[in-house]
Order: sequence, then structure tokens, then C-alpha cells
Amino acid sequence: MFPTFASRQAAASAALLIVAAAPAWADDRYERDDQRGSVRAAHSVQLGPRPFFLVEDMQDSKLKRSLLQCANGPFRKSDFSIGHRGAAMQFPEHTRQSYEAAARMGAGIVECDVTFTQDKELVCRHAQNDLHMTTNILATPLAAKCTTPFTPAVLDANGALVAPATAECRTSDITLAEFKTLRGKMDASDPRARTVSEYLGGTANWRTDLYAGPSSGTLMTHKESIALFKKLGVKMTPELKSASVAMPYDSDGDGVGDYTQEAYAQQMIDEYKAMGVRPRDVWAQSFDIRDMRYWIANEPAFGKQAVYLDDANVPAELPNAAELESYKAEGINIVAPPMYALLDVDGNGKIVPSAYAHNVKAAGLDIITWTLERSGILADGNNGYYYQTIDSAIKREGDMMTVLDVLAKDVGILGIFSDWPATVTYYANCMNLK
Repeated sequence: MFPTFASRQAAASAALLIVAAAPAWADDRYERDDQRGSVRAAHSVQLGPRPFFLVEDMQDSKLKRSLLQCANGPFRKSDFSIGHRGAAMQFPEHTRQSYEAAARMGAGIVECDVTFTQDKELVCRHAQNDLHMTTNILATPLAAKCTTPFTPAVLDANGALVAPATAECRTSDITLAEFKTLRGKMDASDPRARTVSEYLGGTANWRTDLYAGPSSGTLMTHKESIALFKKLGVKMTPELKSASVAMPYDSDGDGVGDYTQEAYAQQMIDEYKAMGVRPRDVWAQSFDIRDMRYWIANEPAFGKQAVYLDDANVPAELPNAAELESYKAEGINIVAPPMYALLDVDGNGKIVPSAYAHNVKAAGLDIITWTLERSGILADGNNGYYYQTIDSAIKREGDMMTVLDVLAKDVGILGIFSDWPATVTYYANCMNLK
């Protein structure tokens, strides 16, 4: 079922900037965290200033006035708000700190992208071959095990880039024990780097390295993410990542592949079952239709709400109406395209649902989309991948809330991934989305 959109009436009328200065708490109970020896608020929601800034930045409209009325909260977590790799706009992705930040910002569902190590242990990484960009591996002795060692950039006499710096380090290059010695960093690299230290930089100027220091960036196994999410009181959306190694994977080096794609897909589900997680609290994702078919056939309780991801680079690559209908016929119930796929601009310059969005709904499929808060400054008019079909209608940072409103009300999405979940949490609470 799609969410309802009855607007909540706010009791207070304090100025928005005053509200933005104080944290909004969903719950002020406290509990002891025995593992870390500290006291923390239990399942509290703190939005911080960003969503308030975005609402204030909106052009005057009925939507802005409605959102302003919600500024005093209270704010609670919402399943409409999905933490994309945690809170990856400012925290190193798929780290404990990133996941905790997402939950604190009210994400009701948090993502662990799942891949495997050399010894077939499941870990949270966006790709099997991203360790050189998302961890400090190149600055450790484990760099010697990387598939492709660091090669410095080549610059000409005038400083122009002739050949970019390169490296490739995979989770399958190392064991779980070795993986756990690494520290997560912001997903970035510097193509002009002449040294490893330079290469590990390159963080976008609209992000920050402030939370990527020696005491943060704690990497997580898939099992550890499940335990943490249960503790934080959030639901789970693991994405089974395509392997960078050939499958079946030769895990023992005898020249025979013994770790099949099916075994990989089953292992991920088995870890939820072993830890007592209800299927209705898990949205398993994959870009590979083979995984979808496997879960539907072999784990129907989990397959029922498995999410088929679409990575079309441009609208022309999106599936047509007949293809979408075939997904439904196979038992797929939820698709997850990038948000540009769902939006268009009409003759009056207004953001509206795309033809693809109408086709998805006509096929009887539900929709989750990605990714908000992943495009930097919107007002510069160069918003790239996620806004490519509606860039002409984006003029200011506050337009992000208009995009969100069209996706929620007019397209009817179930939820949206965000690199900074507080923004979606604010909207979801204001529109009374659970």
C-alpha cells in the first residue's frame, strides 16, 4: 500500500531558525551501551539544521508553508527514510559511525551493501573492488595484496594530466581478519595523485573528512550490521553486490570454482534467519535478476519484498511497459530505479511523474528510489545523474523538497534512499508517512 498524505498540524509557531538551532528529540529515554561503556539516548531522532535550511530556502508555496508548520516536531523515525550506506554525505559509508548517524537522523531502514572476502565472509562494502577508495588499505601492509597496486599519475611539463593514478583493492584480496584491521574513509580518490597519501584524498568539497579520523571509520561485517541495526531499532535493506571475481569463486585456490552465485545469495539470507530477523523487516536488493529469481523461488518470505534495482544511465535504457509487466509476472513486487527515471518537466516547467513512472504503476509494481542528498550544490545548475531529467526546473537548494514531494505524492514511492536521512525524515514526519 502507498502511504497516506494527511498533513500534521503543528502546535507551536516558533520561528524556523530558532527551531533549527535546537535538536528535535523523538524519545529522551536513556540506556547503557555495555559494549562501549557509554550512555546514549534510546532510538532518539535528531535532525540538525539541514532540513530546516532546505525548507527555509524554498520559494514561497503551499508546500513550503505546510513544511514550515511542522518545524517544532515531534520527529520520529520513518520507514520512508532509508539510510543510503548509512549517512554517507559526511560519514564514511558502511561504517558503524555512518549507520549510527543514519538511525539518529530517523532512518527507519538502513542499508548494508553486501560482498565477500577471500574466505567467503560477508562484509558491508558498496563494491567488492572499492577498498582503495573507501578504506586506508593503500597506506597499510595489505596494499601488497591488492589486485592492482597503486600507480602514480603522470603529468606533463605543464602539469596537465597524461595518465590518472590507479589502484584496485578487493575484499576478495584479503581475509575477514585482515579486512577488520582497515579503517573506512570517505569514498574518494585523487586522479592527479603522485603519492598514496594524495590518492587517498579527493573528497568532494560538499562533503567532509571531519568524521574520517583514526577513531572512526569502523568497518562492519554483514552479521555485525544486523546486530547493530537490531540494537538501533531499524529495519534492513541489504544489497547483494555483483562480484568482481569470476563466479563460481575459487575460494580455496585449487582451480575449481566452488562458491556459486546461488550460494552467495543464500548465505546473505541465512544470516538474517540465523539472527532471528523477520522477513518483513528485510528488503533484499539486487541489480541481478538471477538473485531476484533465486529468492522468489527459494526464500519466498524474503523474496516477496525483494527489490529489483535498475542502474539505467539515461532514460532510453529504462525498461518499457512490457518488460515491467514481465517483472510482475515473475513475482517481483518492488523496483528501484534512480530518481531521475521517475520524473519529468511539463510544458509549464513543473516537475511531474515520468512516463516510466506511470508504466511502473500500471504494471502493479511498488517503487523505492535513490538517491537524495548525493548531488552537491543544486543551485549551480549542473546536477548530473540524479536530476538529469529535471535539471531545468532546479534553481535552488530548497527545490530538493519539491522533488521529494512529487516523488511521494504524485509518483507514490514507498521510500527513498538518502545520503543524509534527516532531510527525508523531516518531510516524512510532516506528511505523516510511517
